[in-house]
Amino acid sequence: MVIEKYKEIESTHKYLKENYKRYIEKTAIIADKQNSGIGTKGRTWFTGNEKNIAMSILYRPNCQIKDLEKLTIKIAETIKKEIKQLYDINLQIKEPNDLMLNNKKICGILTEINTIGNKINYLIISIGLNVNETKFPKELENIATSLKKEYDKEFNKEEIIKQIIKDLENII
Repeated sequence: MVIEKYKEIESTHKYLKENYKRYIEKTAIIADKQNSGIGTKGRTWFTGNEKNIAMSILYRPNCQIKDLEKLTIKIAETIKKEIKQLYDINLQIKEPNDLMLNNKKICGILTEINTIGNKINYLIISIGLNVNETKFPKELENIATSLKKEYDKEFNKEEIIKQIIKDLENII
């Protein structure tokens, strides 16, 4: 896995999508801060500053498109499993692409497949996970949370990233 880290970027997903030809398979773009993180349905994803996970990973799977059905749910299950194993915290999956903690959103997953005919050109998996954030914008205060906000302690963001990347290898 090749990892490129940025202090600040517009969007890890958008950057990787615009520059996918420059990167080999299994390249991760990780940012401390996104200015315009991408969520689903045209929404933005709040990243905060250095406290949360904002990453996108490029894959070039050699498989049929149908083989990637339910991929987002498999990714959500992987993240849920990792948080349980690392911290004994139970997240809930809100299909198709969110993880919840105490009925608030803690993680969003965005998957995008680019095809040429029946051939997969690339797959980008983007994950936003609120790890150590304590202050959310007013419009998100009642619907978003973080591990730190719920448990009042610091969590190891780098360890979570390492485990998620390792586990994604088994499902792609």
